[in-house]
Amino acid sequence: MQNTPIPIYRPYLEGNEKKYLNECIDTAWISGGRFVQDFEAAFADYTGAEEAISVTNGSVALHLALHCVGVRPGDEVLVPTFTYIASVNAIVTAGAIPVFVESRPDTWLMDVADAAKRVTERTTAIMPVHLYGFACDMAEVQQFADAHGLKVIEDAAEGFGVRIDGTHIGTKSDASTFSFFGNKTITCGEGGMVTVKDKDLAEHFRVTRNQGMSPTRRYWHDRLGFNYRMTNMQAAIGLAQIEQADTIIGRKREIYDAYRQRLEGLPLSWQEAPAGRFESSYWLVSLLAPSKEARESIYMSLDDAKIEHRPVFIPAHTMPMYAENKETFRVAENIAERGFSLPSFPGLTTDEIDRVAAAVRRALS
Repeated sequence: MQNTPIPIYRPYLEGNEKKYLNECIDTAWISGGRFVQDFEAAFADYTGAEEAISVTNGSVALHLALHCVGVRPGDEVLVPTFTYIASVNAIVTAGAIPVFVESRPDTWLMDVADAAKRVTERTTAIMPVHLYGFACDMAEVQQFADAHGLKVIEDAAEGFGVRIDGTHIGTKSDASTFSFFGNKTITCGEGGMVTVKDKDLAEHFRVTRNQGMSPTRRYWHDRLGFNYRMTNMQAAIGLAQIEQADTIIGRKREIYDAYRQRLEGLPLSWQEAPAGRFESSYWLVSLLAPSKEARESIYMSLDDAKIEHRPVFIPAHTMPMYAENKETFRVAENIAERGFSLPSFPGLTTDEIDRVAAAVRRALS
């Protein structure tokens, strides 16, 4: 129906979610339980990660990663200014200093050439952020990090299902983090995951997320820890979701292709990945209007058609708590000024895609 609202996102809950949740309730295992281990194992298997450690949400995954790989108060961490604020907040929560980096105009992701200009003797880590289902060039990032002796912590909150040269992102760095918020490609409602390639480090993560309690002596805490455990109910949903991952990602790629076909010829710019090597998951279809004013016209047209939309992220360096140095990042600011996202959920129908595309066309006609 033409008057039915279209949301920006709706989770795809077509598998064993209810069955697994009912098991949690029937057995009374709602906090800890088998689904935590099962979900971690399934996530590691799907991504090819050596170790996967579940946590409460994607934001604490970032903080846990920074803490456990050894980022300490006063250290500097390179991070793109064009990112969701959680990336930056986690650095500050760890007591470190975020050093903002410009974005590339094609991928909208971290510009490693700009990062090279910002390394100091206090720089200890780099945090590339994969946005909207597109991946940073991790070979370039790792080569840069190796040259400067930096830890690499990938923020892959929006990157589940993304591969480079056939390898899932988040499996080769010192630590990588994923989010399972309700609008992510796979969801637990809330939830997160950290992947690492070192078994000893993974054990440190597991102990630290459990208030630092020894796995062999109850209520003995031999290190600083946090209450970052995922619940059995979250993991139950996550396991049901990852069982459907290929279906979900396949549909999202179809939706992306459909939008590109229907919006062809309009003065819009798309987030791009280098051809051949990068396999995107298109978490949220995002693009640039020709101007800020044109974006406002698109918003009005979508609103009139009862179609939900959202802007892309506002650069972190413009937020009041991070705006002290008054530096300008022209690429990131330009993307933020013109960028917007369209409905991208797996259940989106062909008719709904047609409605969205028609509303964008009307705005730019």
